[in-house]
Amino acid sequence: MTDRLGYFDIPNDAPSTEEREDETERQSNSDLGSVTVDKNGHYIHCLTIIGQIEGHYLLPPNTKTTKYEHIIPRLVAVEENKDVEGLLVILNTVGGDIEAGLAIAELLAGMTKPTASLVLGGGHSIGVPLAVAAKRSFIAESASMTIHPVRMNGLVLGVPQTFAYFEQMQERIVRFVEKNSSIPPDRFREMMLNTGELVLDFGTVLSGEKAVAEGLIDKVGDLSDALSCLCELIESKDKN
Repeated sequence: MTDRLGYFDIPNDAPSTEEREDETERQSNSDLGSVTVDKNGHYIHCLTIIGQIEGHYLLPPNTKTTKYEHIIPRLVAVEENKDVEGLLVILNTVGGDIEAGLAIAELLAGMTKPTASLVLGGGHSIGVPLAVAAKRSFIAESASMTIHPVRMNGLVLGVPQTFAYFEQMQERIVRFVEKNSSIPPDRFREMMLNTGELVLDFGTVLSGEKAVAEGLIDKVGDLSDALSCLCELIESKDKN
């Protein structure tokens, strides 16, 4: 089974359909960190979001990044591909561009196909909305998630409008997390503005078990747990 990314004009001397699909699949696996697997007879697409999420500005070449212009078309392709029955998103990210991260999270939350997320290593900053955007969320016991206020690098004008903008951005994140998880918004804000845990920053670090206890993530689990859950969601959807 091959994942099709779209439709293109084919010149007369172009490679055959099978050759193009094989090349597309190889590029997806090597460049975009994604693969489609067969689990109990169900085709599940696995997508990785790692490093720092790159948005409108290019990051240094020595920084491991996930580019949102790569992820967004993949999500559309998975949603529209009749062969793919579910999506697993594996997260190990330090965060990154807020608007790019929220754009990916909104698309993920709006998918009609069964989705699951698995946090490995870390799901920090804007990785939190990405983790909760899936219909079922898992976190490894050894993983952690950092919740902190919105921050901006570079020149910042110290005027009231700037701080109002930061507050609006934070509220967008709070509303999204509240909508897609079980954590109360006031508790999420409290952890975001915590001053007693991080030495040089505001915020809270949650281990896997704490993230579940707070209602942020559904379950502590591993890869097999996430894949099994997806199969159950797919079979439940088929029955309906």
